[in-house]
Amino acid sequence: MTNSSSSPTDGQGLAALTARLHEDLGFLCYPGKAWVPPRAVDGRQVEDVVIIGGGMCGLVAWLALRTGGLHRVRMLDRAPAGLEGPWLNYARMETLRSPKQLTGPAFGLGALTFQAWYRAQFGAKSWELLHRIPRPMWMDYLRWYRDALAVPIENGVSVDRVEPQGDLLRLTVSGAAEGTILTRKLVMATGRDGTGRPNIPGFMQGLPRHLWAHSSDDIDFAALKGRKVAVIGVGASAVDNAAEALEHGAAEVRHLIRRPEMPTINKMMGIGSFGFTSGYAGLPDEWRWRFMHYSFATQTPPPHGSTLRVSRHPNARFHFGKATTRVTEEGSGVRIHFADGTSYLADFLILGTGFVTDPKQRVEFGAAAEMIQLWQDVYTPPADEADADLGRFPYLNPDFTFREKVPGQAPWLGNVYCFNYGATASLGKVSGDIPGVSDGAAWLAREIAARLYAEDVEQHWQGMQDYATPELTGEEWTPTELPSEDDKKGKVA
Repeated sequence: MTNSSSSPTDGQGLAALTARLHEDLGFLCYPGKAWVPPRAVDGRQVEDVVIIGGGMCGLVAWLALRTGGLHRVRMLDRAPAGLEGPWLNYARMETLRSPKQLTGPAFGLGALTFQAWYRAQFGAKSWELLHRIPRPMWMDYLRWYRDALAVPIENGVSVDRVEPQGDLLRLTVSGAAEGTILTRKLVMATGRDGTGRPNIPGFMQGLPRHLWAHSSDDIDFAALKGRKVAVIGVGASAVDNAAEALEHGAAEVRHLIRRPEMPTINKMMGIGSFGFTSGYAGLPDEWRWRFMHYSFATQTPPPHGSTLRVSRHPNARFHFGKATTRVTEEGSGVRIHFADGTSYLADFLILGTGFVTDPKQRVEFGAAAEMIQLWQDVYTPPADEADADLGRFPYLNPDFTFREKVPGQAPWLGNVYCFNYGATASLGKVSGDIPGVSDGAAWLAREIAARLYAEDVEQHWQGMQDYATPELTGEEWTPTELPSEDDKKGKVA
């Protein structure tokens, strides 16, 4: 149920909303008092935290750290300004799946919500009529978020390597900034494929690249006009890419679906709550595995609107029970072979097969990527819950940091924080999905602050002893002598 009451900034524009946000931040004493002792190496400043990724997770992580008084925080993103995250890149849905009223990355600030942003421009009545958030509009909101908070994203910067340097991390960067950066902590706010890569099934090996694309690729949909297109998969990315092909004039689009029937229920939506967000990470391994395995096995269905976006086309088909076993080049097209012995010849193939979570794929860590502890290294599930994909998720510490597979092998991994989809198995949906991202950012910021404080505890102790600013000057009272009992007796006599 939406809120129909008027806001002071309804229809007053973004300038008024931004002013209201800044006033609210002032009331909350933002930014927090700086408290981390500065460090330098050979005259170079050491950053307290570097965040890789300027999308939604990176933005709210920066806000949480800034609120907590961490001021030496740099944020790097290899995308051009305004194109951070997937929203204007490989995301192709018409609207977001999340309900419009969710507060998302607002971090407890009403003036920083999408609802406030929307109503400031279009008014309360228009808000009531809005069903779902259009995807490009969500990116417009995140751009305003960045500008309103003056988040200093350094765009066009790629982090190529992460290595230890003493108790610090040395980042090798290229692009708009080149050289190295020293930091104490590193936050990987790198999105859906932040600890992995696009899932390219083995049966694609050897197929010429001009015949296929993954849903995360930059696809020339106009070139598919009049062509027969096959789409493997039926998740959100699969149907949205199918819809794009149909809307660009594809002769036909056929969904080739391994499952015998369409998934229809989003199981995670049924248990989403503050309790789940707060309690999941503290559950025993068997319960965490059970929840995530069941979610993966039942599969999140494609959104209602996205599915209708495909099925309203008479030249769209959904084929179930079609598990692909191999693909081959045939003439100018691609033949897809299925486990049931049948096949289909298409002009072009789109893989809607999602992403693989596997830290070993992250080239930034070099050989150390092999040293990251995974769930498969720690937990053996019952036979009926076996799941190789889930087993490749990193087995994180409760503070979002990576763990070493062998103690002492790469202790510096404990200074790298996984604030992306890779944290899901260990900590829940607090570092990627809109509903829990502010809770996750607050959690992350507390953990980083706690580590930094403990590491500098001797300096803080010294600072406590050295503090000498008096609250009282001596003028606030007049000392008097307390009369003795003998004095009192003498006066009576």
